[in-house]
Amino acid sequence: MFSVTKEKLDAKENIMRAADIIIKKRGTGNTKGQSLTKEEIEFLIKGYVDGSIPDYQMAAFMMAVYFNGMSFEETGYLTSVMLHSGDVIDLHNKQNKGLNGPFVDKHSTGGVGDKISLPLAPIVASLGVQIPMMSGRGLGHTGGTLDKLESIQGYNVKLTPETFESLIAKTGYAMMGQTEKIAPADRKMYALRDVTGTVESIPLITSSILSKKVAEGSDALVFDVKYGLGAFMKSADDAENLATFLVKTSQAMGKQAVALLTNMDSPLGYKTGNYLEIEETLECLQGKGPDDIMELTYALGSRMAIFGQKASNVEEGLKLCKEAVSSGKALEKFLENVKDQGGDPDKLLQEQGKRRSKFHMELTAQQDGYISINAYTTGIACINLGVGRNKTTDIVDADSGIIFAKKQGDFVKKGDKIMDIYAKDAESLVAGTAQLTKAVTYSEQKKECSKLILKEIK
Repeated sequence: MFSVTKEKLDAKENIMRAADIIIKKRGTGNTKGQSLTKEEIEFLIKGYVDGSIPDYQMAAFMMAVYFNGMSFEETGYLTSVMLHSGDVIDLHNKQNKGLNGPFVDKHSTGGVGDKISLPLAPIVASLGVQIPMMSGRGLGHTGGTLDKLESIQGYNVKLTPETFESLIAKTGYAMMGQTEKIAPADRKMYALRDVTGTVESIPLITSSILSKKVAEGSDALVFDVKYGLGAFMKSADDAENLATFLVKTSQAMGKQAVALLTNMDSPLGYKTGNYLEIEETLECLQGKGPDDIMELTYALGSRMAIFGQKASNVEEGLKLCKEAVSSGKALEKFLENVKDQGGDPDKLLQEQGKRRSKFHMELTAQQDGYISINAYTTGIACINLGVGRNKTTDIVDADSGIIFAKKQGDFVKKGDKIMDIYAKDAESLVAGTAQLTKAVTYSEQKKECSKLILKEIK
């Protein structure tokens, strides 16, 4: 005879359904959506990764999060589940290999000419801080660190976790891309967010960033959260909201974290493009870097030095970072990493100042006045030149880009050169130059430039 026990009834009662979790987060009628438990979030994400929960239910869940948000605690749960959906690099179990930690990384929300990771990592690594740096490729108007590194002939960003670990132990840092096995939930969810209008959700952005950054083995994170014309977050208030979420969620997961809010109305530095930004990185490490790049690099580096237990305060960290450049140790560290990952340091130095696309045009001032250079329009022009991509399958050109002769706020006379433009081919050169002409505006009065670093979020 078939009988139903109390235990079976209780188990039946506790079976989760995706629809119920979506409704709980969405809310009903005048009832606002509620916070989800770790178990509910785990059920959804695991089900989505293994295919038992379909795209349309995950899309509904993400839209509910978009409208109702998540607490820091919920975002921490979501990040943790996404993180553990794949491989996690545990650097702390490798101390016998020279991995001593603490392990510190930096993340930027992206901008035009934002090459900060490239000089930053060797500067901080030369202080003895170990840096596991997992970076991404460019998409849309913002550049990608991996694309820039791959403009160095032979440079390999497709490292195995074992090679990644051994290079951090040897040199102090390594640069790699996200593998297929790291945070697969993020890869699936990111693609779905892109086509369902949920990209701008701050909890979803936070969990996407942190699931990868924690998976690489970091103990502490320094965030560069940009706002302005060329940034993902246009207003300082929105950027501060994201920065706060990144910092507080990191701390809820047991990580040290700090964020700087930085301006992205105009391109950073004097060079934009994949190889050109490598070249400007060399200039930074040779003590010839642009003021804005060095200000931001040193500001982020000083915080990384504190988390890496090499400095007790920002002032001490700044001093150490500047000494790393002036002594030549940071440049040595960068060239060592180039060799570690398959590049030829001697050839890289020989190419400096000489490697240029043959498809070239100068853009000159159309009138007298103080100029402004719109970062977003510049970024879109760079896609046309061949620097960036509109979709992930697009191929980028290493030697396309821009060298600015003038910067935001400079006074020009009609006919003065504002920039040199380089493209992958003649057609791209014409399209990119037309776009860049629109990126430059003129005024009779000099506009007050916004501070590069607005504030710090702890």
